[in-house]
Amino acid sequence: MLSQYTWKHGLEAIAQHSIAKHRILQAYLSEYFKVLMGGRRDEFKLTLVDGFAGGGRYFHEDTRVPVRGSPLILLDVAREAEFQVNRERTHPVRFDLSYFFIEARKEAYQHLLKVLDEEGHSGRLEDDIFVRHANFLDQARPIIQFIAKKSPRNGRSIFVLDQFGYNAVPTTIIREILDTLPGAEVILTFGVDSLLNFANETVLANGLSKLGMPALLAGKSIRDIKQSDRDWRLFIQSTLYQSLVRSCGAKHFTPFFIRNKHGHGDYWLIHLSQHHKARDVMTTVHWQNHNHFIHYAGAGLDMFNMLGYDPRFDHDHLGQGLLGFEFDMPAREKSVGALMEQIPKIIYAHDDGLTYESLYVSTCNESPATSEIYQDALSQLIAHGAAAVVGPGGEHRRSARQIKPTDRIIPPPQRPLFSL
Repeated sequence: MLSQYTWKHGLEAIAQHSIAKHRILQAYLSEYFKVLMGGRRDEFKLTLVDGFAGGGRYFHEDTRVPVRGSPLILLDVAREAEFQVNRERTHPVRFDLSYFFIEARKEAYQHLLKVLDEEGHSGRLEDDIFVRHANFLDQARPIIQFIAKKSPRNGRSIFVLDQFGYNAVPTTIIREILDTLPGAEVILTFGVDSLLNFANETVLANGLSKLGMPALLAGKSIRDIKQSDRDWRLFIQSTLYQSLVRSCGAKHFTPFFIRNKHGHGDYWLIHLSQHHKARDVMTTVHWQNHNHFIHYAGAGLDMFNMLGYDPRFDHDHLGQGLLGFEFDMPAREKSVGALMEQIPKIIYAHDDGLTYESLYVSTCNESPATSEIYQDALSQLIAHGAAAVVGPGGEHRRSARQIKPTDRIIPPPQRPLFSL
């Protein structure tokens, strides 16, 4: 399914919910560079892939001001990161970054080239910026091979796959990216409303088959589900989401739910990776930008948690403030409290305890909490005598920031008789 944007007549209008999506991308990339550049290094290699690049620039549908598209966001964030990293270094880090901007529509592709020229990037084409008038699936494997050759040890890369609809990116290609490139991350847009608004057995069967996903509804028909479950859309979304991330083969994932102010066209923005630290960075972005991010489920460990943005609560385009569980201080306290109730049940199921890293890795996909919030919950449990955290030399941790990945969390010698 091709995008609704054409760029046949110049700039296209962009809605606020799409700008929120770009805000997530920009915030995540900024944090990504900060985390990876924290250590000492001489060179940094990364490939950024925009599989559905668009025309490079829009205008805001409400304010009519120009808005930068995802290719410019990628270039802007990388340039700022290089400046910040090297501004006080005697020996600057060499940034070896490559960009692939893929666009199937001819007019959008031509407009993107025009925008890149206006921004002063035309001299970089076929050097570190590669713009392709093509379908992403036709370019995916050559790009994977390029990255594997450039970064053979880890294949460090970020794929921004902002498809229109839900079936332009089969889960098989995402699995191939993550299996071939251990350091790759995928930020996927999935138009869940495009699937559900016309949901019937044929649509689901054909759509899921194209996606490379197994049967979804466990033998039930759409009619049966609609008749037996008043919240049938939520039921299908939950099942679909879990099946989607399993089929992609990602060990770690963070979902973000974005609602269209017109009441249709809701979609997911899903971050997929093979490392829990990447997942923690994305979750940290939600907390650091709490005016823009919402969590629709519980504060602790819940199987189907959806982060979200709803432009109906963002009248001034500055954030939002009236929806569900917000990533603010009360939400943080609520998360700590929920984890304090749930973590002991996990600890007490292991007679020899488990490492902090094992606890976080095995449960983080089900929680809006960051690693720092987990540590705060454990610190409180230690203070209440409900858990003990022991280092490799037998030393007992007393505060949150002392807790290390390999520290072992164990039940206390005598379990508390009171409820936390």
